[in-house]
Amino acid sequence: MNKKKVLEIAEQENIKFIDMQFSDLLGIVKALTIPVSKLEEALKNNVWFDGSSIDGFTRIFESDMYLKPELSTFAVIPWTNGTNNVTARLICDVYMPDGSMYAGSPRTVLKTQLAKVKALGYEFNVGPELEFFLFRKENGAINPLPHDRGGYFDQSTDLASEIRQVMTTALQGFGIDVEALHHEVADGQHEIDFRYGDALTVADNVISFKYAVKSIAHSHDLHATFMPKPIAGINGSGMHVHQSFFKAGKNLFYSKDGRYHLSELARHYIGGQLKHARAITAVLNPIVNSYKRLVPGYEAPVYVSWANTNRSALIRIPRYTPGRENSTRCELRSGDPTSNPYLSFAVMLAAGLDGIENKIEPPPPMEENIYELTEANLQLKKVTTLPVSLREALTVLNEDQVICEALGEIALTSFTTAKMAEWKEYSINVSQWELERYLEVY
Repeated sequence: MNKKKVLEIAEQENIKFIDMQFSDLLGIVKALTIPVSKLEEALKNNVWFDGSSIDGFTRIFESDMYLKPELSTFAVIPWTNGTNNVTARLICDVYMPDGSMYAGSPRTVLKTQLAKVKALGYEFNVGPELEFFLFRKENGAINPLPHDRGGYFDQSTDLASEIRQVMTTALQGFGIDVEALHHEVADGQHEIDFRYGDALTVADNVISFKYAVKSIAHSHDLHATFMPKPIAGINGSGMHVHQSFFKAGKNLFYSKDGRYHLSELARHYIGGQLKHARAITAVLNPIVNSYKRLVPGYEAPVYVSWANTNRSALIRIPRYTPGRENSTRCELRSGDPTSNPYLSFAVMLAAGLDGIENKIEPPPPMEENIYELTEANLQLKKVTTLPVSLREALTVLNEDQVICEALGEIALTSFTTAKMAEWKEYSINVSQWELERYLEVY
């Protein structure tokens, strides 16, 4: 894709507007919309905007910034096709007036880490699996009532199969290669998986995925939410992330003779992620509600461990299939889809690179069901747990030099400030549960 091709497509598709998209620090899609008549100028000289009101961006006295579009991300927004206002989007990087990439932009944070991998001659590939719920609306208001009563892979009670297909068609319109779509375990819960790829492209795809899913759900008078635990007592929504390194088309995580067919590089990468697992939790699980999913009994990992077949482990190694050496990978299972994919992939990578650089060996894998172990056994095996609250996770994050450096001072400070404010607001809020539990008793 080049500037000439973008302008040709804009004319051929009768595009009227262009959304210049970017992500704030919290992973929310933002956009500055321009008429198509201004597209050529934008491609030549970029688009200036005021960043002072964007979460995690500049202060008011240094607000001027500009958006530089990534031409490869140009796509017609599928659900605007056939309307009078066909709109395309371009995902953008955020720059400062002096021509430097803004260090507090999530896309910049990820690009900085990817530059370290590139310097080693590697390519970092990821494959996230995002789960979400569909809820009904009543008179335009969101009702936390699941759209259906379907279960895992159900069809007879699955009321959203056609909606998922519409979502898939929209994702394909963005150039996202969807591999599978199905109903998940909980009522009203779904998953659409797309192709494994380089981390920057996949992070862009995650942002597009969430944007598309919400928009299509809205058009069907439903509400799609990526909230990790919207309903107590049932499974929450996670974002498992498969990871591996490639070089010249070869998977560097594979070894013919290694345990679970993992190379030494993969083993050290896993060791680094386990070492920093508690610190990266604040980024992978960034809202108060995230920690109501990370509890025993609902398939979400709680203990810092790894294994081959054990799905209670934090990091799982999918079973090796002969002839599919390039599929060798590790799967980090703690994250949830409220996380910013750029920041999430960046801290995962930083943790793994620290393991590779310092040759960190992971502890012995744990194939037994960790939830069934006694507290004494866990202590004997030196198994630690993930943070139990956003407050604890933020404290651990700020004590980890490797992860702090990966985020950079601007992003770290802005993220911590925003999330501590969220925690404080939550901690003084009186919930309905408290009223029902205590009001008449005491």
